[in-house]
Amino acid sequence: MNERRKTRRIRVGGVPVGGGAPVSVQSMTNTDTRDVRATVAQIRSLAGEGCEIARVAVPDAKAAAAFGKIRAGSPIPVIADIHFDHRLAIACADAGADCLRINPGNVGGEKNTIEVLRAARANRIPVRIGVNAGSVEKDLLAKHGGPTPKALVASAARYLKICEKARFMALKFSLKASDVVTTIEAYRLFSRRYDFPLHIGVTEAGTIFSGTIKSSVGIGVLLAEGIGDTLRVSLTGPPEEEVRVGWQILKSLGLRQRGPEFISCPTCGRVSIDIVKIAMEVERRLSHLPVPLKVAVMGCAVNGPGEAREADVGVAGGKGEGLIFVNGKIVKKVKESEIPAEVVRIAEALAAEKRRGK
Repeated sequence: MNERRKTRRIRVGGVPVGGGAPVSVQSMTNTDTRDVRATVAQIRSLAGEGCEIARVAVPDAKAAAAFGKIRAGSPIPVIADIHFDHRLAIACADAGADCLRINPGNVGGEKNTIEVLRAARANRIPVRIGVNAGSVEKDLLAKHGGPTPKALVASAARYLKICEKARFMALKFSLKASDVVTTIEAYRLFSRRYDFPLHIGVTEAGTIFSGTIKSSVGIGVLLAEGIGDTLRVSLTGPPEEEVRVGWQILKSLGLRQRGPEFISCPTCGRVSIDIVKIAMEVERRLSHLPVPLKVAVMGCAVNGPGEAREADVGVAGGKGEGLIFVNGKIVKKVKESEIPAEVVRIAEALAAEKRRGK
């Protein structure tokens, strides 16, 4: 792991971004933003999974009119995501947005951008310049031979000049592509030249399966190199899943801790219990816990006792039974059918103790 890159700090509502602040987890609602009740309900659901910043699409004037009520009902900061019509960004800034996201390729040039920046300054909120490979300006595509990493950085640099002209520096940037290698290289190039905070992710990554893999590789490489101040895992699926994957990426690199860390064996011919069923049930039943715990579900005597002993709570499987470990010590032997309930019971008790500060 490289040392985290030093960046400027901004604030998105109450969440610090950059300047050494913890890498924050974002997601985006997929409700109709004009439907205040549904959108607020989804933001609350996201917050329950650990989402720290929510983003909502604002495609038209009706959505912009609903934005103020959405923000008022949200327990976490809300970013207004604007494309094509800069007036929607201004309306959302005035309605209480915690940040604006605009796309350099479609916001309408320098004049419109400066008007958005003025509204952001008046409301004391930051702006994300979100460069996407799918909407890079035509002249830059021609110059660089397509949406290459250099083209993405050139697009960001062009709009940075506009921001500098307007003397607006409360900025964060993103340079996303659906191609993992393009995304990684674009962020690398940008971070060598500028010290603005970066929102990282692989855009249009795909379904929950393929998108999780692409996002984990792209985001993981960048974070391991010290690049990234806030992230979104873009998946074709429930946005809550984006938050869960985002936290798993951060936990796997030791950057953040939230909820249980699950360890389970990959199974082999030595396993004498239904380890797949047990592990999946334990993970499902404990996934709601926000408290960091290490939970190990192991199937045989090769690595089982060692991994279970190192966990807060663990099980090492035998023939139709399992040894339960708590904080490194064997506490009981239970039948296979009793393993999930016993591990869950102990884990929930340990989590309750941690919450009480014991």
